[in-house]
Amino acid sequence: MSGESTFQTNNAVIKWIEYRLPIFSFIHGSAVAYPTPKNLNYWWNMGSLAGIMLVLQIVTGVVLAMHYTPHASMAFDSTEHIMRDVNYGWLLRYMHANGASFFFIVVYIHIFRGLYYGSYKAPREILWWMGIIIFILMMATAFMGYVLPWGQMSFWGATVITNLFSAVPLVGDTIVTWLWGGFSVDQPTLIRFYSLHYLLPFVMFGVVFVHLWALHHHKSNNPLGIDIKGPQDTIPFHPYYTVKDLYGMGVFGIIFAITLFFAPNFLGHPDNYTPANPLVTPPHIVPEWYFLPFYAILRAIPDKLLGVIAMFAAILILFILPWLDTSKVRSARFRPVYKMLFWAFLIDCLVLGYVGGNPPEGVFIVFGRLATALYFLFFLTLPLIGWFEQPKALPNSIATAVLENSKDNGDVNNVVAKTEGSV
Repeated sequence: MSGESTFQTNNAVIKWIEYRLPIFSFIHGSAVAYPTPKNLNYWWNMGSLAGIMLVLQIVTGVVLAMHYTPHASMAFDSTEHIMRDVNYGWLLRYMHANGASFFFIVVYIHIFRGLYYGSYKAPREILWWMGIIIFILMMATAFMGYVLPWGQMSFWGATVITNLFSAVPLVGDTIVTWLWGGFSVDQPTLIRFYSLHYLLPFVMFGVVFVHLWALHHHKSNNPLGIDIKGPQDTIPFHPYYTVKDLYGMGVFGIIFAITLFFAPNFLGHPDNYTPANPLVTPPHIVPEWYFLPFYAILRAIPDKLLGVIAMFAAILILFILPWLDTSKVRSARFRPVYKMLFWAFLIDCLVLGYVGGNPPEGVFIVFGRLATALYFLFFLTLPLIGWFEQPKALPNSIATAVLENSKDNGDVNNVVAKTEGSV
């Protein structure tokens, strides 16, 4: 993925394997000698953290699947069995459930970082697309996994969300019947969701590989949003960024552990500790927190079909974002108007999440519709901003900007030479 490899070894066994399967040179070029912009900040840690969380979800999910029973009359009890009777089952379940939330946290930060620094712009459009596809697969996988415990909120959440497809003209009812495997959410629905929930993470893993392939082809974006001009702008990924990633993983792991051991149910819903009852509807049906902004957009529009279209459009519009933003400058650091709109957009998304977690009544209806309008207005104004915005002057190179920000006041060229020599 990184061109001709510079990997060398004197180990006979590794040489034998490398000649037949160049796995070591692949790892060396992708994770050791891979040239990385020397000005990446800690926001770039989110990609590696997302990869760690995906692996954690797959491992814990596979183990949980060994003890779970995908049957409508036994799913809830098998979940309790895992929590109470399986050795460290409580830990596995809490790691899996909270891991999903933390997975979404790092991915959301990853997406907003990309929006701020213009990582969706040419030539990284396909890289951005792969990221959005991963996000969609995450949402589908998480939704199906949320149904599996077969609690009250799981059951009714599945009923409400899947019933939305009935709004599709002509084929809507057929789609819903196919999803349910009948005429209501029941045993066939659970089997379908269990199968897809188990399968999709492995599909996601494959898309992640393509995502990394596209990333390594054109190299990482950077906070300046300018292209690499030469070797003076880069440093090897190892040990510089491996250490930085390990530090980020340590901090993230501490936060995750605190949540896991002291507040494991903080991000969940208490109704899901009640077995599913088709005859009793919860007073307020809500999805998991990471779906709330899109749920708010769905509810903001009175018409069912238009609401569904708006909800999916809120995600799909990200695919055409590289062409909506007509500015030649990537990073918001040099775009004063876009920076202001970005922070307004971030606040708007938080408002949508808050509105989605509250009943659709009173002032929340007004706020939801206003926030939905502002959400789409952000994307629709991007072409206009690119035309009239006057960006700040860009630095000549990454190395120049890094050295200007350093404490060394010596000759720039000498410092660059020293840097190249040390690398």
